[in-house]
Amino acid sequence: MNKNVIDLISEEKIYPIVRSKDAKNAVDIAHALIEGGIKVMEIVVENPSLFSAIDEISKEAVVCAGGIITQQQAEQAIYSGAKLFSSPLSQMNIVKISKNKKMPFISGASTPNEAYAAWQARVPLIKIFPVTALGGVLYIEDMLRTMPFLKIMPMGHIKLADVPAYIKAGAKSVGVGRDFYQDLSFAEITNRAKNILNVVKV
Repeated sequence: MNKNVIDLISEEKIYPIVRSKDAKNAVDIAHALIEGGIKVMEIVVENPSLFSAIDEISKEAVVCAGGIITQQQAEQAIYSGAKLFSSPLSQMNIVKISKNKKMPFISGASTPNEAYAAWQARVPLIKIFPVTALGGVLYIEDMLRTMPFLKIMPMGHIKLADVPAYIKAGAKSVGVGRDFYQDLSFAEITNRAKNILNVVKV
């Protein structure tokens, strides 16, 4: 896919986060999301076996390797077929790997200071986490009121029903995890993907 990955995430507006300790389960969830029209998603590297899930799904969709906190994990993400990687933290060593390998990086931030520091480091998309605990939509509105130049993606216990409010508040995209798939059949996951894409593409 030739399109810039960060631009694609912004265009899609919805960013599923697949979290499972079992690689096969992660692959099955990812396939259900792809069936519903999802083009880009994150697979969190709960353990090294999840790199095999990234390798499989990266043949069908743009995959971000999530939960990357060490240099070794970042290098494994590159070899696994991931097109970008993300971290819950803001770490300059990961930023340097991203720039050296020319691979986009989504940096984590909780406070306005952390988000501004990530922007200064030229991180192309900043994950605001855990947004629900920090104040939800109002927190995003307040942060962007003072720093409207930030490109941010809220994450953390967000419900699909709340996605439009975050987009309206100025988020480039919205990360949704368990509300996409927890305790649901694969057919239900596919339907949820189709429904939210219809909502955000209006």
